[in-house]
Amino acid sequence: MKPKQRFFRSLADLRFAIAILLIIASFSIIGTVIEQDQSIETYKLNYPLTNRVFGFLSWDIILRFGLDHVYKTWWFISLIVTFGVSLLTCTILQQLPALKISRRCQFFRTPKQFQRLKISTQLNTSNFYRLLAKIKETKYSIFHQKNIIYAYKGLIGRIAPIIVHFSMILILIGTIVGSVNGFKAQEIIPKTETFHIQNILSNGQVTLIPKVSTRVNDFWITYTKQTTINQFYSDISILNVDGNEIDRKTIFVNSPAKYRGINYYQTDWNLIGLRIEDQDSKILQYPLVNFGNFQNKIWLTWIPKTQNLDSGIIVLMDNLQGYCSIYNEFGVFLGNLELNEKIMSTFPITLVDILSSTGLQIKTDPGIPLIYTGFFFLMLSTLISYITYSQIWVIKDKKQIFIGGTTTRATFEFEIEFFKLIKT
Repeated sequence: MKPKQRFFRSLADLRFAIAILLIIASFSIIGTVIEQDQSIETYKLNYPLTNRVFGFLSWDIILRFGLDHVYKTWWFISLIVTFGVSLLTCTILQQLPALKISRRCQFFRTPKQFQRLKISTQLNTSNFYRLLAKIKETKYSIFHQKNIIYAYKGLIGRIAPIIVHFSMILILIGTIVGSVNGFKAQEIIPKTETFHIQNILSNGQVTLIPKVSTRVNDFWITYTKQTTINQFYSDISILNVDGNEIDRKTIFVNSPAKYRGINYYQTDWNLIGLRIEDQDSKILQYPLVNFGNFQNKIWLTWIPKTQNLDSGIIVLMDNLQGYCSIYNEFGVFLGNLELNEKIMSTFPITLVDILSSTGLQIKTDPGIPLIYTGFFFLMLSTLISYITYSQIWVIKDKKQIFIGGTTTRATFEFEIEFFKLIKT
């Protein structure tokens, strides 16, 4: 065998493909355990040099070998490409020739050949044409040459391994395309504001960030009877270069907006300020500071009475239901203040507006259509694999008929079918 042929035979070997797959799986596990696409400070904090994880893993090792972005490294992509080439080579060198052979006439020439079959028997010569008719009735493809018969059915079942390889190659290509040409961004946008995609969290080697303008028309939250958050919504518009609306959708959790392969997901929210009308009818804006966490958010601000800021009121908010709680400088509760409502005290104010912002995750993965197509064909191959490929051979001599058969699966059903054929 020539070196070139030996190389491709080794590449198509099942053991080689399994070895590559195990390596890919191992690095995928590493990519799951180690946080991906985080800041250097995060890795320095979690994987210090003085206390290495597992005795060797530290932040410098993670950054040196690209373990902070495993799925985008050249060596991981190379492993995927190698595995894909192995599948393709196996398909060309093994699966397609096997399918081609399955379509050919494979006549048995001597009775000794029936000895290798698990199911075989002998019949009287008078039953030959009756047997031929029964085989035709069971929808076998029949090849008849004088006193020799070869028949098969369920050839499509032999295509299943080829479809499996094809689907896996599609999935691998989709994975590579998504890794090198996708991106993920996170934006916190006040309502009524227009933004461009800027805060990129991760992107591929050849990613081109789309220059698209998006406006947040509105943001609101619905609450349950127990005053817990039920859902939060963002009304967003996609704008053209002239600032005109070309698409619009209200998004919420698990219901993103999609525009030319770009997906907008609702992920977070925030309160950023209050607009207050003072006793002199002046509109003033005060920032809100978040002192809570993701589950229990609390915002505070201080509205002074005097220029020296030594007295005033504390405004507290923990929801977006259209009101805030007012306390004096000593922490005494003064009441709840709703929108467009004035609180009557020594320091009368009117709540004009609550300024909120929405957290949007924007991402694109051009490999998703290929991955979905690959999984579709993978499921299709699973269904096709249940189709049984069965073969029957017949030889007629002067004294008797030799008949036997084999099947790839469903042996019991094939045996029943076989005994019905030979039954006189």
